Amino acid sequence: MTSQDLYPVSRLAAVQKATAESGLDALLLTPGPDLRYVSGYQALPLERLTCLVVPAAGEPYMMVPRLELPAAQASPASRLGLEFVAWDETDDPYEIAAKRLGPAAKVGLADRMWAMASLRFRSAMPGTEQVLAGSVLRELRMRKSPAEVEALRQAGEAIDAVHRQVPGFLRPGRTEREVGRDIAEAILAAGHETVDFVIVASGPNGASPHHELSDRVIQAGEPVVVDIGGQLHNGYCSDSTRNYCIGEPPAEYAASFEVLRRAQDAACAAVRPGVSCESIDAAAREVIAEAGYGELFIHRTGHGIGIETHEEPYIVAGNDEPMEPGFAFSVEPGIYRAGAHGARIEDILVCTESGGLRLNNTPRDLVVV
Repeated sequence: MTSQDLYPVSRLAAVQKATAESGLDALLLTPGPDLRYVSGYQALPLERLTCLVVPAAGEPYMMVPRLELPAAQASPASRLGLEFVAWDETDDPYEIAAKRLGPAAKVGLADRMWAMASLRFRSAMPGTEQVLAGSVLRELRMRKSPAEVEALRQAGEAIDAVHRQVPGFLRPGRTEREVGRDIAEAILAAGHETVDFVIVASGPNGASPHHELSDRVIQAGEPVVVDIGGQLHNGYCSDSTRNYCIGEPPAEYAASFEVLRRAQDAACAAVRPGVSCESIDAAAREVIAEAGYGELFIHRTGHGIGIETHEEPYIVAGNDEPMEPGFAFSVEPGIYRAGAHGARIEDILVCTESGGLRLNNTPRDLVVV
């Protein structure tokens, strides 16, 4: 698998076609996931403007600071046949882009565009309505190609390798931060280019789904939630949560964990083409609610994943989007008892023609260390 597989030349034409069909006059894509998805270029996010302009009609071009021109030309974007429009330090690149584009009633801005750039484009194009480029790109980004699914499989395999090492890092007397440092090193050693997050939530900290590392000392008899992820060199992300206990778990915790395990299995089993995203959320939520823990499941069941850890589709009540082959997303129900403990089981799945395929394959049982 190469960058040409993950970021094919044909994608730019598909994006341009989708832009025209949406009624937008152009997409303006600055450094971030939208730009990388369309061009393969992981541009530095700087105060100097880099921007891929994709008009609904006409030739796309990329604005780049002159000092960044060699990097842009060496990137996968060079395969697209784009004109690179280099600008100098005394130029106003926003004015240059606006003049080249011409009159535009409505443009789509990269979803992660800095406010500074958005406001500069507004000044350069005062009569132009700005909307999110995601309104166009979401339909393309949600449907993963076989190459993208393979990239996510590799990411899943890499983070699974880290979870297999976690029991060796956990022992009474160590702090969450010390364990987290070991995990971060293992994430990089397993083939990730970046560490996106490391959650080591011991005891009562496990009741906070996005707990950050602290200097809390891990105690014997405590459950520990470990949620970790990173980005491979190809831009695709991993994300997986497993649960550990330092010695035998408290009885109440063990009982709620078994409910959680059944809920996660139920949601994974519900995945197939045509079912709604919210029905997968409901499958997990029903099991947890029937066991009396409904109020302790405080977040959605999942999120899409690709070149961002969180992207569409979201597995949540109110999202009636039907599943399609190629959708990739997390299934991660949780049960959180404030002041006591928490647990979450998370796998990345891809929807196939026959159902849901898990991309994480370490044991989902509670691991007693």
